[in-house]
Amino acid sequence: MQKLVLASNNAKKMKELNALLAPLGFEVIPQGQLGIPEAEEPHATFVENALAKARHAAQHSGLPALADDSGLCVKALGGAPGVISARYAQTSPDEPKSDARNNEKLLADLHGQADRRAHFVSCLVLCRSANDPQPIIAEGNWHGEIVDDYRGDGGFGYDPLFFVPEFGKTAAELEADTKNRVSHRGQAMQQLIQRLPEL
Repeated sequence: MQKLVLASNNAKKMKELNALLAPLGFEVIPQGQLGIPEAEEPHATFVENALAKARHAAQHSGLPALADDSGLCVKALGGAPGVISARYAQTSPDEPKSDARNNEKLLADLHGQADRRAHFVSCLVLCRSANDPQPIIAEGNWHGEIVDDYRGDGGFGYDPLFFVPEFGKTAAELEADTKNRVSHRGQAMQQLIQRLPEL
């Protein structure tokens, strides 16, 4: 099996990516297992943050590294929370991230808004090495709308509030294999998988 370092310590993201990559002969190792600290994410775009994280993990591990920068973009909020989706409700950098507080803030910010359109974005970057001049970049978008009531207990992040009209369910109500296939990360991963022979 070929080893890949995942530039994340998110256990649920790790599980999703492992389910997609294991059948292709890749063993995904979280960076924390190798003692690699989290990279800074100072950029305004998903692709720049993903690239910074992948290069950082590749540099520290000496292995190919995969990074995912993803988030929720809400039309009525001008694209917010965007790249700060995981830290949306944080009031200081040392405050722990919280899905529950992020969801509460999202609903508060959308109070009274009729337009509930939103989409998830996932930007995956795979660097063969820290100085890879041509990293593999894949992006997926998943369109839906934000509902006011929490539905389902699957997934993570904003999934209980993200309603997918095509299925009549929130992302948190979908079966894991369905979500892996149709989600923003699933779409980006399918693009990436098609290019894995370039490794």
